[in-house]
Amino acid sequence: MTKTWHRPTLWLAVVMTALTAVALGGLLLDDRVLQDSPVWLKPFKFAVSLALYSITLSWLLSLPHKGKRWTSGLATTIAVIMLLDVGLVAAQAARGQFSHFNTSDDPFTRLVQAAFATTIPVMFLANVALALIMAGQRLGDRSLALAVRGGLGLAVLGMASGYLMVFANRGRRSAVPDAAGNVVQLSGGHTVGAPDGGAGLPVTAWSTTGGDLRIPHFVGMHGLQVVLLLALGLTALGVAERTRARLVLVAVAGYTGLFGLLTWQALRGEPLLRPGAAVLAALVVLAAATAAGVAWALRDAAAAPGPVRPPVLRR
Repeated sequence: MTKTWHRPTLWLAVVMTALTAVALGGLLLDDRVLQDSPVWLKPFKFAVSLALYSITLSWLLSLPHKGKRWTSGLATTIAVIMLLDVGLVAAQAARGQFSHFNTSDDPFTRLVQAAFATTIPVMFLANVALALIMAGQRLGDRSLALAVRGGLGLAVLGMASGYLMVFANRGRRSAVPDAAGNVVQLSGGHTVGAPDGGAGLPVTAWSTTGGDLRIPHFVGMHGLQVVLLLALGLTALGVAERTRARLVLVAVAGYTGLFGLLTWQALRGEPLLRPGAAVLAALVVLAAATAAGVAWALRDAAAAPGPVRPPVLRR
C-alpha cells in the first residue's frame, strides 16, 4: 500500500523519526540549556511534529486526485525544505546556539538565518498551493473531503501564525547567554508579555508567565491530523455519511475557533492555563456553539428509525 504514498514525505517521516531518537538521547545525556530549556528540546519537538505532518501528507497524496504531478512537486519542495530547516535547528542545538531570532555575528548563525528567511516563505506558499489544489478535489466521501479541506486549511493557518512570532515582538532586543555562557543577541521572540525562557509547561516548555505563540502554531499545524482521524474513525464506526460530514464540519469550525481563541489569548499575554475573564467567556461560547453543532449533526441520526423487526407470532 505504501507504494502509492508520496515517497519524499514518507522518507522525511523516517528521517524525522530517527532525529527524534537522536534528540531524545541528547535530552538524556546532554545537560546544556538555552533559556532554561535543554538544548535538544527544540529539535525533539520539531522532529516529532514534522514526522506526524509528513506521514499524514504522504498518505493524503496517495488518495486519487487530479493534478498529482503538481501536488507531488509541491510536497517534494515542502519535504526538502523541512529537512534542511530542521537539520539546521539540530546543528545549532549541537553547537549550543539559538536557531531562531539569533542575530549574533557568527558565520554559521548568519547562514542559518539567511536560510530561514529564504526557505520558510517558499515552504509556506507551497503548502498554500497544495491546500488550494486539494480543496478542489472530489474525494468521493464527503466527510473525508471536508476533513482534507478543513485540515489543510488549519495547517496553513498554523504555519501563518508562526509569522506572529516575528511581528508581535518586533523591536524586542535581548542579550542572553548561549549554552557555553557567551552572550548572544536575540531579536524578537515567541512569548508575549514576558521574556522567552523561564517557567514553562512540562515537555512543551510553553510559557506559564506570559502568552506563548507557539501554542496556536502547534494546534493549527496539527489540526490536519485531528480532523482526518475523526473522519476515518467515524467511517470505521459505521456512522451514516451525512452525519459524518456534519460532524466533521462542526469539528473543523470548532477547531478553527479554538485556534483563533488560543492566538488571541497568546497575543493578550495570558498563559495557557491562566486565561483572563474575556478568554474564558469566549471559550464558554465556543464550547456551547460546538455542542449545539454536534446536536444538529446528530439530529437526523437520532430521528432515524431503527431496524424493522419481524412480527412476533403468538400462539
